[in-house]
Amino acid sequence: MPRPVIGISTYQDPARWGVWEMPAVLLPAAYPRLVRAAGGLAVLLPPDDAEDAARDTVAALDGLVIAGGADVEPARYGAVADPRTGPPARERDAWELALIRAAIDQQVPLLGICRGMQLLNVALGGTLIQHLEDHTGGLGVFGSHAVTPVTGTAYADAVPETAMVPAYHHQAVDRLGTGLVASAHAPDGTVEALELPDHASLVLGVQWHPEMGRDTRVMAALVRAAGERVASAPRTPDRSSRAPRTPVS
Repeated sequence: MPRPVIGISTYQDPARWGVWEMPAVLLPAAYPRLVRAAGGLAVLLPPDDAEDAARDTVAALDGLVIAGGADVEPARYGAVADPRTGPPARERDAWELALIRAAIDQQVPLLGICRGMQLLNVALGGTLIQHLEDHTGGLGVFGSHAVTPVTGTAYADAVPETAMVPAYHHQAVDRLGTGLVASAHAPDGTVEALELPDHASLVLGVQWHPEMGRDTRVMAALVRAAGERVASAPRTPDRSSRAPRTPVS
């Protein structure tokens, strides 16, 4: 069976390489590396128009990862920005929220990482804590702390023991979104994983950065769910039904 196709959201930022300095679509290389290590085929999803483009994009995937990054704009969950909240990334928020909703609607397995988990919570009506301490190793340095699973959850099925994880975040889940349950916690009680247990496919978010560690089990859970979906129902649209490309002379 071909490897499941796992799409990973990206973002646009100024970048410099060689003699060039211009806007670029970016993603840390650790994300596709983790997808490959877990048995998936990684494809990068450049930002696009929300809604229609998101539905078409997700329909071509077997699984979806929403990557970490900038703070979610507090207006998305009805809050006033804390002075310590970063500047808004409105286009990225809109695009990734549309991807999340499309994945849930189309029952495409979904993994949110850090910001991706926070967006998943916001997409389902939840709210965020805008600042907390001691979940980084300092400015630009990943910290490490323990995460304990909640028995009986999909996360606990993937990682049944308390594990040390690489962490870099200052925002976290406050009120859980509709249907979501907490599936792991940090020692200080912070929700470190959440999931949608009554959904037909895996919908999981983790607060830490598995791509920065060696443990592939969280990503492997997504790849496994994506493979099971492919085995049970071909993706839509079916690639085999696409017209062949006409050579350009």
